[in-house]
Amino acid sequence: MDFVNHLFGGSSDQENQYNEFNSTPKHSADMSHELLAGAASFAAAKAYADHCKKNGKPTSHAEAKELLAGFAGAFLTHEAETRGRDAIDAHKQKVAQEKAEKQLEETFVEEKFETYNP
Repeated sequence: MDFVNHLFGGSSDQENQYNEFNSTPKHSADMSHELLAGAASFAAAKAYADHCKKNGKPTSHAEAKELLAGFAGAFLTHEAETRGRDAIDAHKQKVAQEKAEKQLEETFVEEKFETYNP
């Protein structure tokens, strides 16, 4: 049946498993996380504006820095979720490949091939 599938353009189980294992999904930021970070930043800005209206105090440099930190939170969330995961996946793949190569070298030493006689 695999031959017929291959003949008519179908894919085999091996090919499907190969593609599933070797394809790495691209990560993207979750909209819910970005909305949450943006909402937190907005809430901080609104609370500060309300505080200024109520107390009549002008903005200070320290409070402005706190607001900017809130806005930066949304940006950092986006960057960490998109670029950070891809870098981690690439590192995991590199480590797995190195382990596989090391295990292969330990299992199949050239000396064993010389003594092996089928």
